[in-house]
Amino acid sequence: MCPDIDWSFRPTYSPDQLNHYFDRINFPQKYRESPIVKDGATINNQAALFFLEVLQRYQLAAVPFENLGLHYSAHRNISIDAHSVFEKIVDGNSDRGGYCMENNTLFGTVLRSLGYNTTSVGGRVNEAVQPMSASKNWKGPKYQGWNHMINIVAIGEQKYLIDVGFGSNGPHRPIPLVHDFGFYNVGEQSGRLLYGPINQQTHRGESLWQYQINRNGAWIPAYCFTELEFLPEDFTIINYYMSQSRESWFTFYVVCVRILLDEKGESIVGDLTLVNNTLKRRIGATSEVLQCFASEGERVMALQKHFNIHLCGVDQASIRHTVSEIL
Repeated sequence: MCPDIDWSFRPTYSPDQLNHYFDRINFPQKYRESPIVKDGATINNQAALFFLEVLQRYQLAAVPFENLGLHYSAHRNISIDAHSVFEKIVDGNSDRGGYCMENNTLFGTVLRSLGYNTTSVGGRVNEAVQPMSASKNWKGPKYQGWNHMINIVAIGEQKYLIDVGFGSNGPHRPIPLVHDFGFYNVGEQSGRLLYGPINQQTHRGESLWQYQINRNGAWIPAYCFTELEFLPEDFTIINYYMSQSRESWFTFYVVCVRILLDEKGESIVGDLTLVNNTLKRRIGATSEVLQCFASEGERVMALQKHFNIHLCGVDQASIRHTVSEIL
């Protein structure tokens, strides 16, 4: 007889892998000595929440939100297998990151390995926060289909939104799932969570969590999400569409975003954002254009200088004759 299969099994990382991950995100030694690392996140709720907030901050600063594998590679495939993601982001020789399902798979697996009660769920991103929203005058409130991954972590009786895969507009710390909960993000940007139906629903009695950001006094819907657990098979389908469909902006926009910390690593102060041929830096409420690229060579050099991402010759050549190449 075949042995029983535990279909609910989710991968975890070994203690050695966790130490390697801590090295990758430049996690200070004082936090590595936390009892959370030794004994697990269930020992103390207050300590677990504090450790989670610090860990999320360092992950955001070290692991960029990027889709370079869809442009600077011959295969143009994205794996969201937990160990493949670890090999790419942690074991690689370059400071690579990934898009939402890669970064949140990595972080979710780290959290499970540390004993956090972690559930991966799906989200629908709003058209108002797409990179082409300004040129198309998209202001919302239309949501797209299931195209995002986040994690929900339960500490005691309270659940928290955890997202390390939404670039500069994402929540930068654990956000409690509480209706109308508001919070400061970075610079002049704040956020809030609402709970209720979205305009596209025909059944108004069904509610979703809605993450919104405030820009210049106006609330902009970013994404909505459910508390229903998504299976790895669900994300396999989402990942295929987001990485291969010509309707997915990831296939024709080049993006790389790194969150910036203060010198002590205690707070997020801004971000460094590369989109197509433009590199911007935001510190607090001030944003400046650092460079507009006139060639592929300039963009590749900027990835090396500002993100410590080194693309080999084969990967650099793979973008030739594609819509995302700088000519």
